[in-house]
Amino acid sequence: MNKVCFILLFSLILISSLKSQQNYFRNPIIHGDMADPSVIRIVDTYYATATSSEWAPHYPLFTSKDLVNWTQIGHIFDKQPEWTSNSFWAPELFYHNDKVYCYYTARRKSDGVSYIGVATANSPTDEFTDHGLLVEFGKEAIDAFIYDDNGQLYISWKAYGLDYRPIEILASKLSDDGLKLIGEPFSLLRDDERIGMEGQYHFKKGDYYYIVYSPHSCCGPQSDYDVYVARSKSFKGPYEKYSGNPILHGGGDYLSCGHGTAVDTPDGRLFYLFHAYFKGEGFFAGRQPVLQEMYMGDDNWPHFRTGTVGKAEQAMPYFGTVQKGVADFEDGFEGSTLKIDWTWNFPYSDIKTEIRNGKLLLSGTPKQGNDWGTALCLRPQTSRYTYETLVDNSNKSIKGLTMYGDDKNLIVWGVSDGKLELKSIKDGQQSLIYNSTISQKFVYLKAQVEKGCYMTFFWSKNGKSWTKVNEIPIQADYLTRWDRVARPGIIQVGDTSQPAEFSYFKMTNIK
Repeated sequence: MNKVCFILLFSLILISSLKSQQNYFRNPIIHGDMADPSVIRIVDTYYATATSSEWAPHYPLFTSKDLVNWTQIGHIFDKQPEWTSNSFWAPELFYHNDKVYCYYTARRKSDGVSYIGVATANSPTDEFTDHGLLVEFGKEAIDAFIYDDNGQLYISWKAYGLDYRPIEILASKLSDDGLKLIGEPFSLLRDDERIGMEGQYHFKKGDYYYIVYSPHSCCGPQSDYDVYVARSKSFKGPYEKYSGNPILHGGGDYLSCGHGTAVDTPDGRLFYLFHAYFKGEGFFAGRQPVLQEMYMGDDNWPHFRTGTVGKAEQAMPYFGTVQKGVADFEDGFEGSTLKIDWTWNFPYSDIKTEIRNGKLLLSGTPKQGNDWGTALCLRPQTSRYTYETLVDNSNKSIKGLTMYGDDKNLIVWGVSDGKLELKSIKDGQQSLIYNSTISQKFVYLKAQVEKGCYMTFFWSKNGKSWTKVNEIPIQADYLTRWDRVARPGIIQVGDTSQPAEFSYFKMTNIK
């Protein structure tokens, strides 16, 4: 082999080797409905949490070493804080004096107004202790963020969202332990354009303090959320809004995007973790956590590496990282407790579960106004998947599969006292789509989802040969709630003395 051929062969091998390295990842980095994400780094480990809304446990908690591959390790709250009722939004993680803080929004039990509480733990993996209500201001105080300005802590929040006046980002000094407000609140930024303003993130670079925030509509199919920035030479302002806003918006891979927190890497790069609705059928996975790198331009304003239009494909933060695919889910109920992936409809029912001899017994006590029982569900992570179970057809309760929006909007595919029924409930009114009698004691049930919201249902005697019950798929987009999407899972409707008995549950992504 001559020298030229050797160099050519070596170059080809080198190019092939470089191509085999995964230099890019694709958003979302955490699949499924997890709006308003917050992220921190402790030494070399990242932790993230996000809105859980009307699902318990409250605020799922994830960890990562590379910002791309994340593993759920639990929840901020397994037990609901005493002062709260529902609507668990916008948690913000903060690490201070060797403690982890979570500042969070929830509705106050006494009047249903959304305010901000705080909880602490010695580490992200320890149980969080709730310290109760921290910010009680006006008709609404949501979206907390904590900033340490050379040793002085500040908390900022969105105010006046439900008052007849422009929204403002307000702030207050915090005590050094992060648990008490000091002095009077003051205004940082005012929404004089009446376009909205929330989900703020503060940082300082050079001479300037920056507020990255999100205006416009956060939620639903018409969402046009995007990312703006303002700056000041003092934390207290006055702030100048960037003339080139928005610095990031939908129109590319995202329908809309915003409300996030940035985190730095050990080498000083800054990555913004925020949520986005994806276009088309991807919308039905909800507001999913996505990651894009920020940098400071020569104009002393922050920008995103891939431009102002949201882009799913991004450069890998750490060389040598390989992004893992979306995992299927299966629970054979072998252990003594539920897997941490499960969530339930806590505003509508007090759940009761028992795992006995490899079977899950599910029931609950519905709350006032709920005629449709107790749902135990998962976050959908793709737009095409199936889910199935084996249920015991032995009592009068309805038991089987569901696609669940809320207690007035859901689909139920189940068995009840020898009957097999498929029902659609919209605004509390039910429609019977399919029914038949069945003597089979154990019945396999399956649902298939295409394009995020088109549903087909099946049953089987043996889990192998399936009978389809609706030739025309049900379009289930009506199950989407204003701030969340429907979740697939299992359901029991009936007395607690007649629980649903499930042998397994499996959710498989359609490739």
